Amino acid sequence: MSPKKPSGVSTTPCEECPLRDMPHFRDFTPPELDFVSHFKTGELAVESGALILMEGSHSAHLFTVLEGWGFRYKTLEDGRRQILNYLMPGDLVGLQGTVMGEMQHSVEALSPVTLCVFERGRLHSLFTDHPSLAFDLTWIAASEERMLDSHLLSVGRRTAIERAAYLLAFLHQRATRVGLLQKGVPIPVTQQHVADTLGLSIVHTNKTLKKLAERNFIRWIDKGCLVLDQEGLANLARWDLDSRSKRPFI
Repeated sequence: MSPKKPSGVSTTPCEECPLRDMPHFRDFTPPELDFVSHFKTGELAVESGALILMEGSHSAHLFTVLEGWGFRYKTLEDGRRQILNYLMPGDLVGLQGTVMGEMQHSVEALSPVTLCVFERGRLHSLFTDHPSLAFDLTWIAASEERMLDSHLLSVGRRTAIERAAYLLAFLHQRATRVGLLQKGVPIPVTQQHVADTLGLSIVHTNKTLKKLAERNFIRWIDKGCLVLDQEGLANLARWDLDSRSKRPFI
């Protein structure tokens, strides 16, 4: 399934971007805001389950998630999948393809997603004319590397229950900061998504999540996972909750 922009979709002006009002994001200076508003070429509405970018593909665009959830993943020839990370509002999509010429992973919408679209060919002017935004782009790439380091540590050294606890605490904290988890709203993942992230079988994943539910850390419902005790999950995983208060976005 490919992303499709339905007719009648309105574009949010950068000056009215809802992400700018969130305390988690640093605001733009007036010159930065002017550049970004001209850098943006439109918006793309993507259905849940649609493929946003495919491994090996070339794209003329970069994207920033404005609304919704997505995930990055790689697959083996026999179809086995490894989910690398999850995408939320403010996250940049497609930078790897810009730097390396083609995508080294695929990106799929986990829920209905709205993307801000940027012309890849104009990225050079960001580095030449707006060094503060260029630093932000570097920060975003370094932050992604930092998250992948933590995920690799989890898959390589944490026990199954510690892996699951870390993942759900990590997703809950990130999603709460960008307004995705209002009261009673679950993390919209299936147990297969969790299994593909943790490198476990679906049977082992099911048993592990039941143990977390028995401890009243989570509750699994039809639409996903409700985190009941984020601090308890973090303590179980031996993971320090991220205390950073501000982060950039493009």
